[in-house]
Amino acid sequence: MPSEKQSAIRELPFKPPFEWERLLRFFGGRSTAGVEAVENGVYLRAIEWHGDAGTLAVSRHAEDNALIVLLEGKVSRHADELIGPLSRMFGLDADPKSIRRHLAADPWLAPLLKTAPGLRVPGAWSAFELIVRTIVGQQVSVKAATTIVGRLVERAGERIEHHAHEATSWRFPAPDALAAADLTAIGMPGKRVAALQGFAHAVAIGDVPVDAPEVDLADRRKTLLALPGIGPWTVEYVAMRAWRDADAWPASDLVLMQAMTGRDPALLKLAHQRARAEAWRPWRAYVAMHLWNEIADRTRNNRGG
Repeated sequence: MPSEKQSAIRELPFKPPFEWERLLRFFGGRSTAGVEAVENGVYLRAIEWHGDAGTLAVSRHAEDNALIVLLEGKVSRHADELIGPLSRMFGLDADPKSIRRHLAADPWLAPLLKTAPGLRVPGAWSAFELIVRTIVGQQVSVKAATTIVGRLVERAGERIEHHAHEATSWRFPAPDALAAADLTAIGMPGKRVAALQGFAHAVAIGDVPVDAPEVDLADRRKTLLALPGIGPWTVEYVAMRAWRDADAWPASDLVLMQAMTGRDPALLKLAHQRARAEAWRPWRAYVAMHLWNEIADRTRNNRGG
């Protein structure tokens, strides 16, 4: 932890209900070792903002409909500026009642909404970080992807000196560092390593504006999809989480496809599933989360997403 005693606390309000435990389960199951962690109901990570470093801790307020954000270190001077990004990361802008009104009429979704009425779409601290993880996670399990991303951090990331909390003592690799890293025997096929480093290089030289809200969402989708090794599933998953598109729909996700055919065996073709999902606009990302959450509740693991 930084030696400075600087700190700041902010309360970020949300509209209830709010599935905090399920949100933490999602983050925790995908946390990058050394970079972020979920411990005792608190989300933790080391962060940097405008060159100032520090530690972030987010927990749920014990009484009010709010999250408590604790920033320690020099980054705390940006506390007010960070309210927006953190609110998006934890889905605090959502109005669960409006979403429920639209989706609950669907007999497939009504029981899921009853079980988890305040489910959020988890965001991301960094779009670059999320895209790296998503490329790594193509066609492998969540657990395997988490393991490989942890190796990427050790090879190309930066260890934070004199950091008191071991679980958050690394900075995620910068685009240029990841592009240049030796990823031999990292546990990924050669083509996926090439896709990953090609993406990192494109970000490093400014060709792919992944963290640029001023760039039109359709243009961001088009630019990312044009890169070798990146397909529609990756783009839609990133749009859901990093770009906060509430209507993003990763149609080719295996778990989503199985969930739909399990409810209607006639929906074997992707085109038929896409047609069925049209009724869920403009909240298809929330439907994806509910379907993934149903599996996670049933199996108590982190399949999907």
